[in-house]
Amino acid sequence: MSGFEIIEHTADVGIRAWGDSIDEAFENAAVGMFSIIGDVSRVKSIGELEVRVENEEFEGLLVDWLSELLYTFDTDKLFLGKFGVKIERNGVLRLTGRAYGERYDPEKHGMGTEIKAVTYHMVEVNLERNEIKVLFDI
Repeated sequence: MSGFEIIEHTADVGIRAWGDSIDEAFENAAVGMFSIIGDVSRVKSIGELEVRVENEEFEGLLVDWLSELLYTFDTDKLFLGKFGVKIERNGVLRLTGRAYGERYDPEKHGMGTEIKAVTYHMVEVNLERNEIKVLFDI
């Protein structure tokens, strides 16, 4: 079973995401992040984006993955709602991800909370339970 939940943290907001694999947990973290910004259930998969990130640790890989997606939203206004992730573990961790969405429309997708950055504060990746936790600066 996979999914995510939004967690409140003083002046920030975060998510706890899980899946049948760590790849799926990373996918659900992305869905969770975009659900804070707007209504991901209304996103059509018109455009496709490929994201590649590398890091030596899973926590850094998670922050890099979500930061790349947030950067794309901020610069190109691409609102994403569906994700595919493949993580390779050969020395350095390599994530290849695909994200699908469309141009952000506040009337269609709603206006949730603006996320300024993905933080390392309290970031957790639990490989045994395929669960992650990450906070966002709002």
